[in-house]
Amino acid sequence: MTASPVTSEPTTATATATAYEPTDRTVPTRSRDRARYDRETVHSILDQAYICHLGFVRDGAPVVLPTLFGRVGEALYIHGSTGSRPLLAAGKADPGLPVCVTVTHVDGLVLARSAFHHSLNYRSVVVHGTAYQVTDEEECRMALDALVDHVVPGRSADSRPASAKELAATAVVRLDLTEVSAKLRTGGPNDDAEDLGLPYWAGVVPVAPAYGAPIPAADLAPGIGTPDYLAAL
Repeated sequence: MTASPVTSEPTTATATATAYEPTDRTVPTRSRDRARYDRETVHSILDQAYICHLGFVRDGAPVVLPTLFGRVGEALYIHGSTGSRPLLAAGKADPGLPVCVTVTHVDGLVLARSAFHHSLNYRSVVVHGTAYQVTDEEECRMALDALVDHVVPGRSADSRPASAKELAATAVVRLDLTEVSAKLRTGGPNDDAEDLGLPYWAGVVPVAPAYGAPIPAADLAPGIGTPDYLAAL
């Protein structure tokens, strides 16, 4: 199956909807108050992550692979080798590859007075659906640019595009954002009232990504400075 071309804007069917419709698979069994379905929250969590985990069933057994991805409108694009098993399965016209994709950010270590109430502050997204291999060359190039720009915005315009040989060796699958949910935890520890007087430290240790100064390649041509989009990191 050839995935249809997409733009950076949601399709007409989703443009007027501000939230994804909950389903049996996207409603959590615990802490339902932490679930979110609005597109703004979901897109923000996806766009700030570098790695997703792609889950599928192979030969009757579950498999989960970490990989790069990029979002364009209401679709996720995930790349890999043309010889990889999940990409080969997704390339089948019918039925494609049933998958579950997850993304998680850890924002804080929540330390409670009791071991039981220790937790994490986090933001996560879970996407269920069927992935299909992208076979349209124009969409494939667009998707690969989106993958590069997802890691460093602006980078695709500042690098050589994929050659025909490189394009032939790279497979891209598309997963539409239809059955989607986010889940978040914020705030401090939830200790039991009887534990509040215990002599143990309680609180939150914030966790955030940190970027170091860019290190130029040893063989970088003289006169090429650090791009503004890297300095912005």
